[in-house]
Amino acid sequence: MLAYTFGQVMWTMLVFFCWVLFFWLLFIVFGDLFRRTDIGGWAKAGWCVFVIVLPFLGVLVYLIAEGKGMGERNMSDAAAAQAQMDAHVRAVAGSGGGAADEIAKAKQLLDSGTITQAEFDALKAKALAS
Repeated sequence: MLAYTFGQVMWTMLVFFCWVLFFWLLFIVFGDLFRRTDIGGWAKAGWCVFVIVLPFLGVLVYLIAEGKGMGERNMSDAAAAQAQMDAHVRAVAGSGGGAADEIAKAKQLLDSGTITQAEFDALKAKALAS
């Protein structure tokens, strides 16, 4: 019968947590390393060899040496993604006036004689329905 003490279970959970944390840090380091544009291929290869040959030391040295740069790159990527999302929302939203803007434009067309009263009423009903 398998009998584990509470301490053994807690130790196993801690080791498993540290193992997952280490692999998460490896993914973070390699992700940051390969999206960098400020270093060349040989420097990236050097960092890769260092992290693969001495994984714990390599990850810690990379985080210490490049931690500030990693944060700056993440912030610039987030700002670029937010700007792209804002531009997309503005493009999809159109002029942003909504029904009132459409009715005002239709009223201008009616006042200028471009459309008839029936066409204005149809445009007004369509604007209010959406």
